[in-house]
Amino acid sequence: MATAAVHPASLRLRLLLSPLKSRIRVPQAAAAFGTSVTSAKVAVNGVHLHYQRTGEGEHAVLLLPGMLGSGSTDFAPQLQSLNKKRFTVVAWDPRGYGQSRPPDRDFPRDFFERDAKDAIDLMKALQFKQVSLLGWSDGGITALVAAAKYPSYVRKMVIWGANAYVTEEDVRIYQGIRDVSKWSEKTRKPLEALYGYDYFAKTCEKWVDGINQFKHLPDGNICRHLLPLVQCPTLIVHGEKDPLVPRFHADFLHEHVKGSRLNARSLSRTEGSTKDTM
Repeated sequence: MATAAVHPASLRLRLLLSPLKSRIRVPQAAAAFGTSVTSAKVAVNGVHLHYQRTGEGEHAVLLLPGMLGSGSTDFAPQLQSLNKKRFTVVAWDPRGYGQSRPPDRDFPRDFFERDAKDAIDLMKALQFKQVSLLGWSDGGITALVAAAKYPSYVRKMVIWGANAYVTEEDVRIYQGIRDVSKWSEKTRKPLEALYGYDYFAKTCEKWVDGINQFKHLPDGNICRHLLPLVQCPTLIVHGEKDPLVPRFHADFLHEHVKGSRLNARSLSRTEGSTKDTM
């Protein structure tokens, strides 16, 4: 959680937006250039995608939320605290999530590729010439796909809580979160408020089925075949207390994303986002 000096989310952003050197430097204080956040929708690939935007800097950063998440639920600290003069920050709601509805969320086998194309096309529609990516959980997977498929457009990347394939152990973990009534109240309540209980519960079940389908592909493949195509400087962050993503996934990403750095720390998922441990 936050300390008197450094909020972990701010640390992640600093690592993304500064050169990826061998040591972690203490981030600068929160921005002193105003905190105005605008909210809008834009037509992209046949849907209307909602996004929040703040800052006026040359360096564009796209924040990619996790499963069931949105810009407001997952990235409020980043939208508030990033230096507005140096960076332009966009937090988006993937189709079917947050305020990017309709349509309802679905999970075809290519949903990560679809999200990656939506994300990149959103930033192009907003007239950014290049972008850095900060993604966690499903947003981290989407960021990996986007960086691999659009290498000239992605400048830098930080991901955490991501995986490139699905194992039997992962399937057991996913089944454990299928029933949202068993989630902690702190985790459940913001999503209930965002979606209503019925849509929230139904979409979580659909997500579990959607992510489990990768287990039936060779090697449980989600995007492991794309990892060698990532060219941008990449920081992989792993919380050793993460109950949903075992450490071996972070090690695999580090091994297969050329030139990447891995920072594994004793953090829970709540210290890498605004969500709490389930």
